[in-house]
Amino acid sequence: QSCRWRNGEGNSLHLHSIHPKFRPSPSVTMSQESAIPLVVDHMAKRLMADSTRLYVDETTAPVLDPGKGRTKTGYLWAVTRDDRGWGGGDPPAVVFTYAPGRHGHHAMDILKGFDGILQVDGYTGYDALAGPKRVGGMPLTLAYCWAHSRRKLHDIYQKDGSEIAAEGLRRIAQLNKIEASVRGQSPEERQAGRQTQSAPLIADFRLWLTHQRSRISAKSRLGEKLGYIHRHWDGLQIFLTDGRVEMDTNPVENTIRPITLNRKNALFAGHDEGGRTWARMASLIETCKINGIEPFAYLKATLTAIANGHPQSRLDDLLPWNFTPSR
Repeated sequence: QSCRWRNGEGNSLHLHSIHPKFRPSPSVTMSQESAIPLVVDHMAKRLMADSTRLYVDETTAPVLDPGKGRTKTGYLWAVTRDDRGWGGGDPPAVVFTYAPGRHGHHAMDILKGFDGILQVDGYTGYDALAGPKRVGGMPLTLAYCWAHSRRKLHDIYQKDGSEIAAEGLRRIAQLNKIEASVRGQSPEERQAGRQTQSAPLIADFRLWLTHQRSRISAKSRLGEKLGYIHRHWDGLQIFLTDGRVEMDTNPVENTIRPITLNRKNALFAGHDEGGRTWARMASLIETCKINGIEPFAYLKATLTAIANGHPQSRLDDLLPWNFTPSR
C-alpha cells in the first residue's frame, strides 16, 4: 500500500515550515529501532508546546520484577489533547509515558514545557503542578472533573440509598444536560450558554453543599464524599469561565480504556523497557484511532518510509495525524 503524509492544510510539509525548536539535524536518517521513540518523543514535544489545554490521567501497568519471580506495579501516564468538543483545530492525540511509580514528580517531568489548563481527577499528585515550585513551566490551572464527583455520590447512593446523594446526582444530571446542548459550539457560545444556564445551578449547588455538610459528620461516608467536592470546588467551576474546558475528564479516560482492557490479554511487560515500549506503541495506535486512521496501515507505512531513508529532520511528516493512505 503506497502512502503519503500531509500537514494540517493537506500540503506536503517542508523543513522550513517547522519551528526551529523542533528541527533535528538535517540529513540525519533513522533506524527502525530508533524511529518509534523519536516519533513519539516528537509528538510529546508538539503536544506540550502547541496546546493550551490538556488532560492527564494514569493507569497501572504490571511489569515483571527481575529476580523476584513476580510482577510489580508500573504506571502508564496518559497526556491527551482533544478539542473536538469546542471545534478546536488541533488534532486529537494521546502520549503515554511509562513510569515505575505514581508519585507526582512523574507528572512534573512528563508535563515539562506545557503551560495552560490541565484537566485532572482529584489525585493529590497533581497539586504541585499548580504551585509556585512547579518545574518546567509556570503554575498550571487545574480544572477538576465533575464525573468523579458524580461517582463519589453514586457510590454512596448504591450502598446506602442516601436521598442526599440522590439529590446531588439529580443536580449534576441537570448540568450534564446543559453540557450536551452546547457540545460542538464555539468556546464563546459555550461560555455564554454556561453563564446563562449552568452558573445559577452551580451557585445553588454550592449553597446546598454547604448546608448538607453542616448537618452531616465529616467522618461519615457521605460526609467524606461531600468533603471531596468541597475541596475541589474552585477547579470544578473553571468550565463556567472558559468555553474550551470540559466538565469532565472523559476524553483521557477513553484513551486509557483500551489499555485497561489489554492488560487482561498482555498480562505484564517483561521489564521496565518493555513498559516504555508498551507506552510508545499505545501512543501511536490510540492517536491513530482517535483520528480515524487505521493503525496497521500507519505503522507499516511509517516503518517503510524509515527503511527507505526518511530524514530525521522531517519527523512532523510521520506524526499520525499527518498520514493519509493513497488510493
